[in-house]
Amino acid sequence: MHETGGAILKNNNLTPKQRKELEAKMAKTFKENLKGLSTELQKILIDDMVTAFQNRINVLMRAQAKRSY
Repeated sequence: MHETGGAILKNNNLTPKQRKELEAKMAKTFKENLKGLSTELQKILIDDMVTAFQNRINVLMRAQAKRSY
């Protein structure tokens, strides 16, 4: 599994460095979709997507842990 993804699954939290790396990867991945937005709005959207991703991972990890019992 990818380094950042593995860390999310292991710790349920991103370090500031991991968050920056994930933001950069998402910005690169969605570059074409974001180009119509101002730089400020791009940063806000990327931050929101990383937060949503982290929250979703945490929810799924809790759901999986409940099923394991």
